[in-house]
Amino acid sequence: MERIDYRKYGREAFELLGKLSQLGKKSSLGSVLVELVKLRASQINHCAHCVNMHANLLRKEGESEERIQSVIVWDEATCFSAREKAALAWTEAVTLVADTGVPDAVYERARSQFSEHEMVDLTLAITTINAHNRLAVAFRRVPGS
Repeated sequence: MERIDYRKYGREAFELLGKLSQLGKKSSLGSVLVELVKLRASQINHCAHCVNMHANLLRKEGESEERIQSVIVWDEATCFSAREKAALAWTEAVTLVADTGVPDAVYERARSQFSEHEMVDLTLAITTINAHNRLAVAFRRVPGS
């Protein structure tokens, strides 16, 4: 059961967060990569609402069930490109920043695949979904709502 509708009481901030979320989709990263990243961060953060939403958005993008279901084990899966794996590794390190400190090796892996501008766009997409996850988990946003 949802605790508080933060979209109602924090409307202005939530709308700004939504605008920030849209920037990643407008970048050269591509919508599929951004959705993969959002799905992985949401899995790490145990955000049922966001896992549901981003898996469904990937389906709408035409992604296969194999790829959607393999995001959780991306490092073992053969269905992701080197660029996608670098983005997913970066996602994990940034999402778990207190535990990982974002290692240099993960940074170098990502930099081998992304320009400086793309790195910033990617990191903004990750930090934005982490903010969404924290709101949704804290206030128990119901999947599909």
